Amino acid sequence: MAYSRASGRYSRIPSDRTNSDRVLINYRNRTIAFIVATVAYTAFLYSSGGAGHYLGNTDTTISSNKAMMAMRAAGRKLQHTTWNIAAINNNPFEYWITYNEEYETLMKNVEEFLENPGDKDVPVKDVFTEDMFAELDAKLVGLGWTSVKTYWDDQYKNRNIVSQFMKDPLLGSKRLASMPDRITNTINIASHPDPICRPTVINQYDGDLSTQSRWWSEWKRFMFEKPITMSEGGEPTRVIKLLQPIKKAKYPDITEQEEADSLPLQTMCGAIFDAILVHMMNTVSEPDKWQELKRTMVSELNKMKFPHTLQILSAQYAQSDVITLQEVSSSFVTALEKSPLGQAYFVLAPKDMDLARDQNSVILLSKDSFPGGATQEITSQVTELFPEKCPVAKGDLLAVSATHKDGVNFVIASFHGDTNGLATKPVLTALMKALNGNSELASSQLLFGLDANTYEHAKPNKQQDVLDWGKHYVSYGLSSCWGDVPNPSNYTTFNARTYLQPQLNKACQQADKRKKGDVNPKDFILFGGSSFTPIKTWKDNTGEGTYTEDMAFPTLIFPSDHAIVSTIVQAKEE
Repeated sequence: MAYSRASGRYSRIPSDRTNSDRVLINYRNRTIAFIVATVAYTAFLYSSGGAGHYLGNTDTTISSNKAMMAMRAAGRKLQHTTWNIAAINNNPFEYWITYNEEYETLMKNVEEFLENPGDKDVPVKDVFTEDMFAELDAKLVGLGWTSVKTYWDDQYKNRNIVSQFMKDPLLGSKRLASMPDRITNTINIASHPDPICRPTVINQYDGDLSTQSRWWSEWKRFMFEKPITMSEGGEPTRVIKLLQPIKKAKYPDITEQEEADSLPLQTMCGAIFDAILVHMMNTVSEPDKWQELKRTMVSELNKMKFPHTLQILSAQYAQSDVITLQEVSSSFVTALEKSPLGQAYFVLAPKDMDLARDQNSVILLSKDSFPGGATQEITSQVTELFPEKCPVAKGDLLAVSATHKDGVNFVIASFHGDTNGLATKPVLTALMKALNGNSELASSQLLFGLDANTYEHAKPNKQQDVLDWGKHYVSYGLSSCWGDVPNPSNYTTFNARTYLQPQLNKACQQADKRKKGDVNPKDFILFGGSSFTPIKTWKDNTGEGTYTEDMAFPTLIFPSDHAIVSTIVQAKEE
């Protein structure tokens, strides 16, 4: 069209000219004819594929532009939903909930025990005894690990159980108790419908914890003796072998020596932690009462987690073109595949799933919108571009390429950031480098759903500020469901941990849920700022498509501590 307008303009040149003018006009006309012919031939080469040999990925760019034009012409809208479903939520006591008077009394007593222990703040060796430690250390050495007797004698056995162990902030930031709990708390195994649970207060374990000796007997058997098989056809192993080293790169407060000894050291700290919990519960309540209350809560909060999650996704978000999920357990992937959602969506999990930590990012692609499913997984192309010591664990990121039915090529990613959000910017940088450095992906549109773990009031150099995050994604030509400048008070989390969980530095007294809880703008959907415009965006913490401000969650119905975020975007007009 542009060239037809050009030829029309030149054809209107007046005829009353000098001879030299006519010569110039003839020269111009011949030049224009040559340009038109060249353009026509180049167009032919593009359509036949010949020009691609000489012009790199220009043919891909033109094809992509045509596909976007088709999407615009069709008035196509895309819905993308993202949700951190919080796979590690097997502890019925982890978050403050509204339940009944018996629950309120128990939690008040626990809070009082830990805030004002008085003479109950006894030495660790009175709860986790010298004999228990000797048995444990022998088993650790038997595995070929370093003895932790020096740690026990010099640093741990004489600590008071509350003021110097449970409430030690460094113990929390080093993850010496919370990491072994995360990995061994609840384990999904092959050919077994229900997960197995470590003997402790803070999971679904249903055995008798009425005495220290009964707990210790079952704890040893679970960690060191009971054979488990993680996957069909896999080799049997022991739970203790699932533990992972604690890396200083991700948890900088741990010392280099503690990092080297982190496997046996975290085992000892985990055992002490569980021993203190059992002792505390049997001190503040009668064993029969608190254990029966726990069984009821497990039934309501934990065993219904999968059904509640599937029901919400099916009832409220099954019209989405893309669903990105974070912190997904392997068993929930199986549940998705077997549910009606598995009939409507391609359920994509990382090729190298993390079955031990069992927190994986997952993508659901609508079979109607993306009939070919994923073209390829490109996660490894992204991770190889991470900077050194980037705090990203296996399974945190999933990135795939896929083609929409309109012909538009997409790269779709799902990511779960570290607690402080310090990996969020480096991951986006690596993702964009991977796209721009691959001729097959460079013209693809990006859809990126993530738990960015960003903060309204970030601690400088320790947490990711949400406004700084906004500047970062805009620098790559991206926008978000919350715009180019996210509102710091547009919260997608509002949760408050109790004292019955392994990170007491995050525990809130009942009266301080709002003030000290995790109330932050964490969840985002990113897309090309020049390609798409958001038509509607909403968040949901009820499971009914609505968000109740100033309400702590999860609840008995809504099973996650992150809100669902959903956005509808449309291709921008040129």
